[in-house]
Amino acid sequence: MLDLTPAEWTAVALSLRVALVATLASLGPGLAIAWILARRRFPGRALLDGLVHLPLILPPVVTGYLLLLAFGRRGPLGSLLSEAGIVLAFRWTGAALACAVMGFPLMVRAMRLSIEAVDLRLEQAAGTLGASPLAVFLTVTLPLSLPGCIAGAVLAFAKAMGEFGATITFVSNIPGETQTLPSAIYTLTQVPGGEGPALRLTLVSIAISVTALLASEFLAHRVGRRLGAG
Repeated sequence: MLDLTPAEWTAVALSLRVALVATLASLGPGLAIAWILARRRFPGRALLDGLVHLPLILPPVVTGYLLLLAFGRRGPLGSLLSEAGIVLAFRWTGAALACAVMGFPLMVRAMRLSIEAVDLRLEQAAGTLGASPLAVFLTVTLPLSLPGCIAGAVLAFAKAMGEFGATITFVSNIPGETQTLPSAIYTLTQVPGGEGPALRLTLVSIAISVTALLASEFLAHRVGRRLGAG
């Protein structure tokens, strides 16, 4: 059992909260955009696809800076949210937003590939039986693509757990407020005698990521077996 200090436990708990919130907040939009890219053809589709994957191409620091410009107190969106009492910059909620943006392309890509693998004839057959598009999605498309959707969610969670550049640029590195595991590890490597604590947090980060991957494989296997049995 690793003997973590209270400050280190705080960084671990904050990372888990940020990653979980980022993943859950991305599920709905990610699934919707994945379905649109997989099943619809329209002008501007390539542009939408490019915008979704833009965070994978841009340096994370650039993404964080763009978030700061947009959602900072003086930014166009940040000023509107600030009037409503919502502040994202230099808050843990801003860290969740940054992590969600960085993990969104991975989630959408996995979900899109899974949806595209679903036989379109099954959806068409359900439609000819009178099912609405929403009913077709909920009863045919989503169940059959669920393993890929789970994989996409876990990828986004893992990316959120390891995100550093965009987070530290947008919300800084405030202990107890925005200092996630990667930020805490970076801070410890910059001070004398911090190698031991940095290694402890590194091991914790690895353990969490491996656990998430194993859970994803288990859930995907269970869902696959259930679908096969059905």
